[in-house]
Amino acid sequence: MSYTTYTEDFIENLYTKLEILLPHQLDVNEIAYKLGILVYFWDNPSQVLFLGDQAYIFLDQNLSPKQLWQDFCHELCHVLFHSGSQEKMPYSWIEYQEWKANNFMVQACVPTFMLNKITLPESEDKAIQLIQELFNVEWDFAYKRLEQYKNNKFMHELDAKAAKMY
Repeated sequence: MSYTTYTEDFIENLYTKLEILLPHQLDVNEIAYKLGILVYFWDNPSQVLFLGDQAYIFLDQNLSPKQLWQDFCHELCHVLFHSGSQEKMPYSWIEYQEWKANNFMVQACVPTFMLNKITLPESEDKAIQLIQELFNVEWDFAYKRLEQYKNNKFMHELDAKAAKMY
């Protein structure tokens, strides 16, 4: 039995609709184009701006390609799930939105449905390196995602064993 979170299901459905099914198809410009989001690069921290119905993602052009991809996925969450300026929101709400965007980023950068199709090496270092290369993310990011993925798989296995006992 396999369980997925709402975010994992959302990302799989979104990427499937966009015909993004393989890691090499994960591309800032392609995703933005297919979603009608305009992306600009500038010398400031990454952020989202809405003008009417048009969403703009401004990415810090001084970031590495891996950091740009990660920032894009973070900002994409704000486009898809949040609206309005954070300037007038309570701090606790801003924290919640940022937590949600960070969680979304992890899943959007390295989608579970794509990870499930990959045979990961037994060696943790090699698995991290493979994730890093396939999904164009930083080493620390790949490490965190691998740990999350392994923990979720372990919990599913425990749930399955427990279900057989009752």
